[in-house]
Amino acid sequence: MADQKKFVPFVSSEISMAEFTIRALIIGLIMCVVLGAANAYLGLKAGMTIAATYPAAVIGMALLKIMKGSILEENFARTVGSIGESVAAGAIFTLPAFFIAGIWPDFATTGHYLESSAIMIVGGVLGIMFVALLRRVMVEDVELPFPESVAAGEIHKAGRTGGTGAKFLFGAMGVGALIQALGQFKFFATSWEKFISFSKATISLRSTGEVTAQSGMVLSSPGVSPAYIGVGYIIGPRLASLNFSGGLLAWGLFVPIITYFLGPSLIPESATGEEAGWMAMTNNVWRFIVRPIAIGGMLTGAGYTLFRMRKSLLTGIKRSIGDVKKAATGQHVEIRTEQDINFKWIMVGILGSALATFFIYNYFAQDITAALVATLVMVVAGFFFAAVSGYLVGIIGSSNNPISGLTLSTLLVAALLMVALGMTGATGVAAVLGVAAVVCVAAAVAGEMLQDLKVGHILGGTPWKMQLGDIIGVVLASVVMFIPLVILHQGDINTGGQGFGGKALPAPQASLMALLSQGIVGGEMAWPLIIVGMIMGFGFVLMQVKSPMLVSVGMYLPLETTFAIFIGGLIKGIVERFNVRRNHNDAQKARVENTGVLLAAGLIAGEALIGLVFAALDFFEIPLFAIFETPSFYVSLVVFLIIGWILIQIPLKNAGKADEPAPPSAVM
Repeated sequence: MADQKKFVPFVSSEISMAEFTIRALIIGLIMCVVLGAANAYLGLKAGMTIAATYPAAVIGMALLKIMKGSILEENFARTVGSIGESVAAGAIFTLPAFFIAGIWPDFATTGHYLESSAIMIVGGVLGIMFVALLRRVMVEDVELPFPESVAAGEIHKAGRTGGTGAKFLFGAMGVGALIQALGQFKFFATSWEKFISFSKATISLRSTGEVTAQSGMVLSSPGVSPAYIGVGYIIGPRLASLNFSGGLLAWGLFVPIITYFLGPSLIPESATGEEAGWMAMTNNVWRFIVRPIAIGGMLTGAGYTLFRMRKSLLTGIKRSIGDVKKAATGQHVEIRTEQDINFKWIMVGILGSALATFFIYNYFAQDITAALVATLVMVVAGFFFAAVSGYLVGIIGSSNNPISGLTLSTLLVAALLMVALGMTGATGVAAVLGVAAVVCVAAAVAGEMLQDLKVGHILGGTPWKMQLGDIIGVVLASVVMFIPLVILHQGDINTGGQGFGGKALPAPQASLMALLSQGIVGGEMAWPLIIVGMIMGFGFVLMQVKSPMLVSVGMYLPLETTFAIFIGGLIKGIVERFNVRRNHNDAQKARVENTGVLLAAGLIAGEALIGLVFAALDFFEIPLFAIFETPSFYVSLVVFLIIGWILIQIPLKNAGKADEPAPPSAVM
């Protein structure tokens, strides 16, 4: 305890400094919406989101530096700006499941907008209220390193004495947006694929007589996507390779084997031409057979992730009970840096959110008893998982927080309870997804909020101001988030796609939630395929695969997506090899790492934002002109070289001298 008392924030508690200002709030809210929408785009397409803390810190510092703002204003703007990412994560992991499960046949309706906004607001406010109860104990715990919070705090401090790195972030955003726009205007081919036939054989089937069986596989290029390459760069070569290995298993093993035996019976009647028929058939095999197997693997992967963290989870649950007791008996604190939202208002917020949740669940289930049970499950699970989420963020950072695994646990409990109460069919599935959605948003917001509160603890921010700012941010993000979801979903449908759950918007976590809720409550699960996938996932565990979940997600995603992520990982591996060959010390490696992460984040944000613009054009059925009728993929190879040059040359060029002090690392 003595060491904790010696802690002195960057801005002393006695200093009065501008913090919760209109300009900081507006900047934060704009970043909240923009970064939230960008993460929704990325998560629906690649099944991953990126931490918004660092882009929000850099953008907020760059803008407030021009306005001569204070470091506490920067901290406040970053706090509000980054919360949109957590709302987006909770939304994309669950809301598309209502459409995929058939509960919402038409996603884009006024009623569904109101339901979605209510779910996100209730979940977000609950997450903040729960964290307000736990903040003081958790941020002051010396056993929780909060690696990403420390890095973000150091970035703010460094911004006081030098550059912010904004030129790298904004420059890469422009490059990502330009490449995405040129691809949309067909200046180059965004992907290439072809069915390669190996051999043909005549086999006899009792039902249909003799048919021609054909062995072969689909060869595909990586998708020309700055966002996917940026994701691969950030997660690094090892995780990118694991993700790509899932794609290789799906398209190099499962699809060729299944097409050899079942191919002729799966060719759609609408297919014209032999190659078109086989291409359509392989996509059907992947969609209806391989993807359910991948979902079984994801289920095992999520369970294994929680099992590996069992000690941390149990510790987090035990701490949360004790922390509430301490918060309830705590006296009013006069020190500025220790003032949370008043305990009475926290209780009002929790009770009000619980009451609103009851009405939401009763609307879904049309059963008061089931709604009461679902509300109780949500409050209890929401609190514990918010505490656990915060604890895990304190250990590994929000980028590695297993939100989908926590949500999956809640969904299973809620589904079994609904079955025990006699709830079946669409109403039971809707109630289960509603519970999972609220808990998912609460856990995601809680983790991000606690991470930002730790940054505020380091810099000397005022907790209640940050908490109030995040409540405003959560409400705005919740009201707005449905719009980019509708634009992406309907835009894909208007161009011949399937929307959520289709090739362009796989939404793997939401698909998993939909399948499980349908399977347990609605009795519509393809159990043989799911069980095969679960056994496969267990095999990954026995082989000591680092992330069975990531491999299974790679099977679920289109090959061009995992291939592009793999290319990004390879680029990061090349940078790391150059670091070794040039004998860079730790300080130089940190500068290379920071520059690369900012560039990768910029590429992701640039593509995501301009991608939303083009999705909006598809939504309103505004036609685009084509530069080339049949664009060449050779031009695409040049685009890959340009992205590779940016992510290799620029970070290495900014390694600095060996005797310069080490900057804060954006990746801990």
